[in-house]
Amino acid sequence: MTALHSPIEMIDTHQHLWMMSERAYDWIVPEYGPLFDDFGPERVAAEIVEAGVTGTVLVQAADTYEDTFYMLSVAASTPTVLGVVAWAPLDRHDEARSALDLYAASPYVKGVRCLTHTYADPRWILGETVNRTLGLLAPRGLALDMVSVLDEHLETVAAVADRHPELTVVLDHMAKPPIASEGWEPWASLIAAAADRPNVVVKLSGLNTASKPTWASADWQRYVDHVVDNFGASRVMLGSDWPVSILAGDFVGVWRAQREVISTLSVDEQDDILFRTARRVYAL
Repeated sequence: MTALHSPIEMIDTHQHLWMMSERAYDWIVPEYGPLFDDFGPERVAAEIVEAGVTGTVLVQAADTYEDTFYMLSVAASTPTVLGVVAWAPLDRHDEARSALDLYAASPYVKGVRCLTHTYADPRWILGETVNRTLGLLAPRGLALDMVSVLDEHLETVAAVADRHPELTVVLDHMAKPPIASEGWEPWASLIAAAADRPNVVVKLSGLNTASKPTWASADWQRYVDHVVDNFGASRVMLGSDWPVSILAGDFVGVWRAQREVISTLSVDEQDDILFRTARRVYAL
């Protein structure tokens, strides 16, 4: 087993919580098996400690205020929660402005995300009203998380970054590289194009669910190396994607595998990925 560096802290920048018994999560259907359940902070607390994670960032799992305010309630009572990526109706400008003003006053809200990968239009984020609303984020100290599962999604990352050079754009899950099929292009070129924008950072997360069921961390190496080579460790951060990650592993095993895939980097680079990038990007 690979000997791992012992950092002074580790921040999980992509963790979800949802309580289906209390509110709606439209995308979570019975076909998702174990995900069709309640996932509160108590279900992962022991594994967080076992993995050595010292802080977490909760990320929205529904395009609703109910989901955001549930996360904020958890943050207020859970010392390990350092930040929240909330939802706002980016296509309803005036309403979004009011929501963002409330969020900017919160000590926990660090960014905004919409479940754009579920929308019919893969270029929704480039709409005129959405574009105006995105201009409100940076002045309020908020980042924008973006989900990318299609090539068109990843293309919009560079476009948003160009339109809003003062906005920090966070690309979730390395844009889900085609690991299971051992594919490469156009993912690799689109990642390099996103990395050319200095205001884009990327999360090393969600790789196990993009892999074959019999995955090993070695399957991820060339994809992670490509991301680090293009972005630099100072623009990469680590996330568990729990509980989605349980579809192909457990918290501790997936977290360790992700650490293994960066273990050949220098200690300084590993610390960037394990906590320093997160602290800077989300102002934790």
